[in-house]
Amino acid sequence: MTDKPVLLVVEDDPGLQRQLKWAYDDYEVVVAGDRASAIDALRLHEPAVVTLDLGLPPDPDGVAEGFACLAEILALKPDTKVVVASGHGARESALKAIADGAWDFYSKPIDIDQLGLIVSRAFHVHALEAENRRLAAQGAAGGFGGLIYASPEMGKVTRTLERVAPADVSVMLLGASGTGKELLARGLHDASPRAAGRFVAINCAAIPETLLESELFGHEKGAFTGAVRTVEGKIEQASGGTLFLDEIGDVPLPIQVKLLRFLQERVIERVGGRKPIPVDTRVVCATHQDVDAMVADGRFREDLYYRLAEIVVRIPSLRERSGDAGLLARHFVQRQAQALGRDVVGLAPDAAAAVDAWSWPGNVRELENRVKRAVIMAEGKRITAADLDLDGGEADDALLNLRAVREGADRRAIARALARAEGNISGASRLLGISRPTLYDLLKSYDLHG
Repeated sequence: MTDKPVLLVVEDDPGLQRQLKWAYDDYEVVVAGDRASAIDALRLHEPAVVTLDLGLPPDPDGVAEGFACLAEILALKPDTKVVVASGHGARESALKAIADGAWDFYSKPIDIDQLGLIVSRAFHVHALEAENRRLAAQGAAGGFGGLIYASPEMGKVTRTLERVAPADVSVMLLGASGTGKELLARGLHDASPRAAGRFVAINCAAIPETLLESELFGHEKGAFTGAVRTVEGKIEQASGGTLFLDEIGDVPLPIQVKLLRFLQERVIERVGGRKPIPVDTRVVCATHQDVDAMVADGRFREDLYYRLAEIVVRIPSLRERSGDAGLLARHFVQRQAQALGRDVVGLAPDAAAAVDAWSWPGNVRELENRVKRAVIMAEGKRITAADLDLDGGEADDALLNLRAVREGADRRAIARALARAEGNISGASRLLGISRPTLYDLLKSYDLHG
């Protein structure tokens, strides 16, 4: 065997076997003429891609043996990209093959060049998915707070929190709903010297104002009707650990005053109590609201804001996290399929493209909910765009072409520099850090006008 990627060709026609082996010299082509030899080759070589003729002996004029082979391949290696070929009832066979987990379908007679493009694309997608799984496993095993990501945007956030974690300062997380603020807060706690203490979370928006004070500070027996015993509040429960105040922007002004005293003096008084109780609690808070605007409007105390926001970290939305939507979608498919006992192995190409194209206004929470529904509703082994209730997208291969990506980045940078320099070539070249002749060459190359 060579270092070439292995392509398994399951085909009972010796002439076609030789033709395919000769045509695809970029791969180490292994051929098999029936289901048994195909499964043996699969176990031995573990190919990323298989081309499978449905008409296999002992039923070369039918498709039953081919479908049985497809099922066995995917049962043994679910990540294998199987490209099915058949001339028997092509449309019906194609629909059933894709529903059963095949990656693509091609009708006979085979066009070597077109099948070669399909095979090349299958190898490319398999490599991307393998890298995604590696990153997901890496994130699950050792990422900050178990967070799964590959984007530089989220990497910047986690590096900031890793540096902040050992310092006993208050942290404010700003970001839209569903971006994982509580997960990051828990990661901050776990990475801090307080990890042995309790992590106590409270959603300030979910508790009525009349009850919030008691929830935070606790109450003494007899403090109000129904207070039949003394109860510790969340702040006291988190002493020695971390208190996470989610949706801090919804805390009413009267309770903000009590929170400020706690942060300044590190003591609390329970509702109905007169005795100051010292507490050693680190506070991490979060909100999706514009706190600066709330301070300006008088809806949030400025002195409290500065106590809570010793460190401010902004969490990017999912649409701002390059490539993370697809990575998370595949992780959620695996997790939900296992939890729900469903035989679903991944995303169909149209689903993967739709996930990348969607704006995800509900962020990670919306993605997980859609994937969970899709795992339940999916009729085949791979989730489709329709299962996700998304429009199918076309995979944009240009985004994977480095030359195209670089050219696009160059164009945008040049356009911004020219705009900032008000069309002045010398000024634009200084901003870009290149010479005027180089900028002129780029303008000509990209058919831009300075």
